[in-house]
Amino acid sequence: MTDPTDAPLREPDLAEPADASTSLDEDNRLLPGFVDQVCEALDAGDDEAAYDLVEPLHPADIADLFELVERDYRGPLARAITDLLGADVLTELNDYVRDDVIDALPAAQVAELAGQLETDDAVAIIEEMEEEDQRAVLAELEPADRAAIVDALSFPEESAGRLMQRDLVAVPEHMNVGQLIDYLRENSDLTTEFWEIFIVDPQHRPVGTCQLSWILRTPRHIALADVMKRDQTLIPTDMDQEEVALRFQKYALISAAVVDGAGRLVGQITVDDIIHIVQEEAGEDIFRLSGAGDGDINEPVRETYRTRVRWLIANLGTALVASSVIGFFGGAIEQMVALAVLMPIVAGVGGNAGTQTLAVTVRALATNQLTESNTRRAILREMRIAMLNGATIALIAGTATALWFHDAHLGLVIAAAMQTNILLAGLAGVVIPVVLEKLDQDPAVASSIFVTMTTDSMGFLAFLGLAVASGLVSL
Repeated sequence: MTDPTDAPLREPDLAEPADASTSLDEDNRLLPGFVDQVCEALDAGDDEAAYDLVEPLHPADIADLFELVERDYRGPLARAITDLLGADVLTELNDYVRDDVIDALPAAQVAELAGQLETDDAVAIIEEMEEEDQRAVLAELEPADRAAIVDALSFPEESAGRLMQRDLVAVPEHMNVGQLIDYLRENSDLTTEFWEIFIVDPQHRPVGTCQLSWILRTPRHIALADVMKRDQTLIPTDMDQEEVALRFQKYALISAAVVDGAGRLVGQITVDDIIHIVQEEAGEDIFRLSGAGDGDINEPVRETYRTRVRWLIANLGTALVASSVIGFFGGAIEQMVALAVLMPIVAGVGGNAGTQTLAVTVRALATNQLTESNTRRAILREMRIAMLNGATIALIAGTATALWFHDAHLGLVIAAAMQTNILLAGLAGVVIPVVLEKLDQDPAVASSIFVTMTTDSMGFLAFLGLAVASGLVSL
């Protein structure tokens, strides 16, 4: 039963079309009552009622609807609103939800939708399909669209070749501004959305660019060679998309030419594609640090389980290292229960310090802020920060321990252990991801395990070892 606080004041009949007052709340989110109505119509087999409810929605809201309904409803919903399910809806869908929707549609309709999309968006849909389904969809495409998508699929995943758009405007450098304007007006087959025009030589290699604003403000008789910008950032087709995003960020690009191995212009990448990549890569690194997989609530349970359980098994193995350190000092712990009480504090604070440094280092590596040129300086910086943090935490922890247990000796031991472990945590947090990067391993994936193992085992070793070395307890 729908909660009355979540539903609109008056629930419309299933066949009554939705509008902003009956489908969206004040934050422009679909109301639970509206989502329930759509599901009830689908349960009743009343596709017409479901269609009438969905028809007034904006494409972005239709995409939200697909993500809000249970997975079993996505196929029936897609089939019920076929002509409302356009390319603008597909591009808004979560990847996992889009797969469910595509699986429910016939190959001919998928091909029709793919033909409406930019090449990069069409590739994003088709590349995730089974090989047999790919062939069926490609067979339904227009020859030109099919050739463009097959060509894109030949490039590595997450490369500029997969990401680029084939639709662009390129003209020879011998033109003047007036000829270019006439060319743009007379050729209806040109792409309708572009920010700059690429100037190419006879071998179709880019030699410069002209922004539309320059063209509109320049007299017709001026040659393009006199107004074009010759300095440009060229993107190789095999460049990783993360590196492409960094180029856009560094040089403040709106669009950039993509060239093949011979330097010929084969496509362009625009900033709207880069925004998606930046969001995707940033989220990917965060979830990798925690071992949470893609971190997507629409990801199938089995895939999420496989990703997370591997991480937990690895953590179990590293935890055994810390446990073996504790086992070695078992006799000392039996002599003073306070040691067992304080051990987790040393390890926990060290772990948090290591995580802070690790997060900063992984981000710096991902954004090219940390390179071979400044690695030594970065390590020294983190060590200075760790020294200051360690001194502060050691003073607080040592004083509190001495007062709580009425034992100044114990307070000095935990203060020294805190300082030592936080220093080691800072060192591990920057060195481990840097080393993994040198070994061509993703530092966002494996660093956390090694940093946690270091801070736990070294924290226990420092605290218990200092307690024994200082004569507080004996082995």
